[in-house]
Amino acid sequence: MTSTAPRTQTWKVAPALVSSAEAAALLRDYYTEVSHRYHQLHLGRPSTPAEIEEGLAATPSGDLAPPTGLFLLARYGDEPAGCAGLRILDPHTVELTRVFVRPALRGLGGGARLLVAAERTAHDLGAERIVLDTRLDLVEARALYLRHGYVEIPAYNDGTYAEIWYGKQLPCSRSRRRRRGFP
Repeated sequence: MTSTAPRTQTWKVAPALVSSAEAAALLRDYYTEVSHRYHQLHLGRPSTPAEIEEGLAATPSGDLAPPTGLFLLARYGDEPAGCAGLRILDPHTVELTRVFVRPALRGLGGGARLLVAAERTAHDLGAERIVLDTRLDLVEARALYLRHGYVEIPAYNDGTYAEIWYGKQLPCSRSRRRRRGFP
């Protein structure tokens, strides 16, 4: 879906508290959309309100905060418009999760801004690679990842809804290379 929103605003992405009201609203919108799409595809109907509540409770986001992760909030102008989560899997690997841009603002570059910010943040956390899992029916997200250099990788988890896995090597900074004994 592309936006009819005016293009006079700019995108800003910054770390935010995953426990904030803005984060909770974005995560609810994210979960509602992916749940509706799943239920529509597999059951021929949207999710019920009870299924949304059960799903949100079963997939908490509290680990997207230090020291185990980080939550990024995207604003289009002053409005909360999207999000992405980073989960530290090990000293070299960060998982990207809950990438979302509100439907009315898609097509305005928010997804790309979130990916760039997530990759920069993962690099700053010391990660050498970033990985993610997604579903095959989330074709727009998969296309975004491929456009930004992600490649299909072997499964690194056994997530209930994970159907395809992607990864990307992050650029190695000179200082990090020196710490590891490289010129």
